[in-house]
Amino acid sequence: MTKAIIRSFEEFAQYEGTELGVTDYHVITQEQINLFADATIDHQWIHLDAERAKSESPFGNTIAHGYLTVSLLPYFWSQVVSVENIKMQVNYEIENLRFNQAVVVNSEVRLRVKVLSVKNLRGITKAQLGVTMEIKDVKKPAYTGVISFLYHFND
Repeated sequence: MTKAIIRSFEEFAQYEGTELGVTDYHVITQEQINLFADATIDHQWIHLDAERAKSESPFGNTIAHGYLTVSLLPYFWSQVVSVENIKMQVNYEIENLRFNQAVVVNSEVRLRVKVLSVKNLRGITKAQLGVTMEIKDVKKPAYTGVISFLYHFND
């Protein structure tokens, strides 16, 4: 996959309304889930206790935290695009995020990204992106939503 390279507001605006791409798949491991549980102090059994999850969970195994899958957005975004010539990038907002399907341990996930809008806010670029996290061999996506990043480009 060829990454888009964006160096200015004007270059970003050229992608408005287009799908920028789909990332490679990433495997969600139990180790990653465990580390996320420790980092967020969210140790619910459905994420950590494989034996209990097999017998009591409707998913038949442990599942990734929803916010773990969301936290992968910057990682996946960097596979689709290289935003250069910036002083700073800021996570700005998440809108209409809907978790549609649990991500079972060892699932492979990827992100599909569309540029919905690009606005100039007094010299700061606001990029609003439609995101869909897909799970390999599963019809329903893990989630859909709209995220926004703010970019402070160098002059």
